Amino acid sequence: MARVNSLFRLWLTATLMLAFRRCISVTGSLRKFFTAVGFALVLLAPAHVEAQHAFEQSLMHMLPLYCRYTQDFITRFPGGDHATEYERWKTLMGPTFVHMHHYCYGLMDANRAAFLADTRESRIFNLNNSIQEFDYVIQRATPDFSLLPEILTRKGESLIRLDRAGEGMLEFQRAIRIKADYAPAYAATSDFYKETGQLGKAREWLEKGLSAAPNAGALKRRLAELDKLKDKSRAAPRPVRKPIAPSSPD
Repeated sequence: MARVNSLFRLWLTATLMLAFRRCISVTGSLRKFFTAVGFALVLLAPAHVEAQHAFEQSLMHMLPLYCRYTQDFITRFPGGDHATEYERWKTLMGPTFVHMHHYCYGLMDANRAAFLADTRESRIFNLNNSIQEFDYVIQRATPDFSLLPEILTRKGESLIRLDRAGEGMLEFQRAIRIKADYAPAYAATSDFYKETGQLGKAREWLEKGLSAAPNAGALKRRLAELDKLKDKSRAAPRPVRKPIAPSSPD
């Protein structure tokens, strides 16, 4: 692996030098050269990351599309014009995109805990890691970053899975304060109450969410499921009480 990395770095250095010469001789502009340098810095992210993170293919393919163009992930998805896509996503997301590989790591950690962890210790370890990765982005995101409510909600879900429900609910509330019609935060809040048997509160949060986001299909489906549970409880036959036999006289 070290030999492959060395060869790749030599090839990349030669490619950049060639691009530099062409920019000077043909256009006299360094704009393309510096674009190439910026993309190269993404490819040459610190090598120690590889030792710290696992890249299971099953988990990588569960990630959002943009993850494959973030740091560390960009060389692990073959094919495509990576340089162009990197610039496109950076333009769409803004400066916070340079940190989004940490969110992608957090998603992998959370999914690893849900689908691959075979011990309680592994599950807890991965959930704690996911929170650290989410926090990395939360602490560095610009206030207007469009995915901030999503990241806060994901963090809240990991906290709840670690039996830290109070902290998790606070993260859902933070997401809602940033984006009042962010339906997943209402759904996650309702799910917690439903799973803990608090169906009244589960319904209350679904109704709050639908008042803010009337067309949210996920909230409508959950509300319909609660209605079915309510109907079943009403239709369930009540146990027949046997008459109490009169006591025999002494």
